[in-house]
Amino acid sequence: ILHSGLIRLYLLAEFGKEQLVRFLHPGDFTGDLALFRESKHEAYAEAVTEPQVCRKTRYDLQHFLLKYPAISLKLLQEFSNRLEKSERQTTYVSTEKVEARLALYLAELAKKDGDTITLPMSKKDLASYLGTTPETISRKMGSLEDHHLIKQLNHREIVILDLDGLLFL
Repeated sequence: ILHSGLIRLYLLAEFGKEQLVRFLHPGDFTGDLALFRESKHEAYAEAVTEPQVCRKTRYDLQHFLLKYPAISLKLLQEFSNRLEKSERQTTYVSTEKVEARLALYLAELAKKDGDTITLPMSKKDLASYLGTTPETISRKMGSLEDHHLIKQLNHREIVILDLDGLLFL
């Protein structure tokens, strides 16, 4: 369980290519596969900023969940949220072109036209998350800017100029 800091979780493909799984923010947790079955987590973790973590053994956590069933329900809710996000991500990668995946991702970060969003990850990680390359992300960002859908302020800050346009890509 991450108390403070930021941790990047990723998988390694057969030839060493990284696939970003997600970032852990304070309050997030990992290792849940080992909670319910005797297996090791196959993901790698890299501290982005200095982390403070709380570690629990499988036995202690299972005992705790039996004692406080309301927390078990919260865990199930979090697993459900992760599954939904994972299924949506898989659908995007398998059915949408890169430009549409990027547009949908940016739209999810924004609330309305004129919003300035800050990418929560590097373009390299964003490319991995969206199933493409950093070069393609840069080209597609440029294309979205050329179509007056976004304005890049710097490498992480983007102004959403036309949220509906992003959603209709």
